[in-house]
Amino acid sequence: MTLGCARNEVDSEELAGRLAAEGYELVEDADGADAVLVNTCGFIESAKKDSVDAILAATDSGASVVAVGCMAERYGSELAGALPEATVLGFDDYAEIGGRLDDVLTGRPLVPHTPRDRRTLLPISPVQRTAATAAADAPAIPGHDWLRRKRLASGPTAALKLASGCDRRCAFCAIPTFRGAFVSRPPAEVLGEAQWLASQGVTELVLVSENSTSYGKDLGDLRSLEKLLPQLAAVEGIVRVRVAYLQPAELRPGLLDLIAGVGGHGGVVAPYFDLSFQHSSPTLLRRMRRFGGTEDFLRTIERARSLAPGAGFRTNVILGFPGETEEDVAELERFLTEGRLDAVGVFGYSDEEGTEAMRLPGKLDQPEIDARVRRITDLVEELTAQRAEDRIGERVEVLLTEDLSATAGPGTWSGHAAHQDPDADGTTTVTGVPDGALAGRLVEAEVVDTEGVDLIARVLVPAVTPAGW
Repeated sequence: MTLGCARNEVDSEELAGRLAAEGYELVEDADGADAVLVNTCGFIESAKKDSVDAILAATDSGASVVAVGCMAERYGSELAGALPEATVLGFDDYAEIGGRLDDVLTGRPLVPHTPRDRRTLLPISPVQRTAATAAADAPAIPGHDWLRRKRLASGPTAALKLASGCDRRCAFCAIPTFRGAFVSRPPAEVLGEAQWLASQGVTELVLVSENSTSYGKDLGDLRSLEKLLPQLAAVEGIVRVRVAYLQPAELRPGLLDLIAGVGGHGGVVAPYFDLSFQHSSPTLLRRMRRFGGTEDFLRTIERARSLAPGAGFRTNVILGFPGETEEDVAELERFLTEGRLDAVGVFGYSDEEGTEAMRLPGKLDQPEIDARVRRITDLVEELTAQRAEDRIGERVEVLLTEDLSATAGPGTWSGHAAHQDPDADGTTTVTGVPDGALAGRLVEAEVVDTEGVDLIARVLVPAVTPAGW
């Protein structure tokens, strides 16, 4: 069971591959399993609650329950004490996951780990990390061992990890303490995994990390992503490459241009900007230990749209950060209204252990935080629906994911356009798809209607049916 983000999904597939290689049979139904692994999320309070609920629900199956992932790594022995129903394993157990599961099933006791700040396990200097991660005693970095990855999903899209960890020190975020310092994967390794995913039927790659704009800084080349993207776009069988988790303060002009389509790449690199703005009030962003503000962000969006008018934009925002004023919220409303984003995640601030924000003055009462979340959520729902309506009449390339012909009429498919993340940004329902279409293929269509953020489109039938259908 996987909770949280796409990065966790990659980690789960690595664990699945390791277990399968060590003789374990993977089954979908927990009621028929000897053990259930719950890959937890530990990002914010609500995610931690979901993880605990999932662990407790898994115990109802009667199987042995093992908690892994971010929450398990972050709390270790503390979580084990609070949930004696489960065995808690950390990232350093992943390489021996089969042996650890043997221990659980045979009743051999395991001592849960004591959490530590994983940023201290690698050199402070990014360029010294490559050698350190190759050492025999290097800390475990989940999701980097694609040779042991086993797909748990069958769809045409898959996440591909560029890197793990983060060197930024945002005041609200504890992720670096349990995910560690930023470590890029070598380009050849990423390409090898992309080729393997293509051989598994994947046609769209979603590049993930804690901060994709930092890719390559520890390899000695900050433009590594600009060099890697065209190579990924050229992998046989891949029709779309999408980059997730871009840091606005690090979005270089050359990378923006490339994602927006400057230089070609056959249209394979999606003009899609997943930018973690978090807020837009400059003063509040400084308290968050972040940079930029409304005007900077609007200029970035304007630049991208000048190159790719149909580009997609998504972000997350936090309401109720300590010291947030009514003026800050109004500034965020102005940005969201003028920015015309396609998708926005709205979160309420929660204190996280080990973060600077816990010690900040100006804490807001929970009812006030909840009210601000509702206020911005209502605005976002209206604005994103309007943005979808703006796309009526646009031509979009839709990656087909599910044939709906049996229920919605012949030639009807569900899919997602280039501006829509396959998991988070709405869908596009396409009519008039030619016979013989397969999941993972692209069709060109015209948007004719919307339902909230979801699009309804009609295929622009080509003169010749695409080869391979």
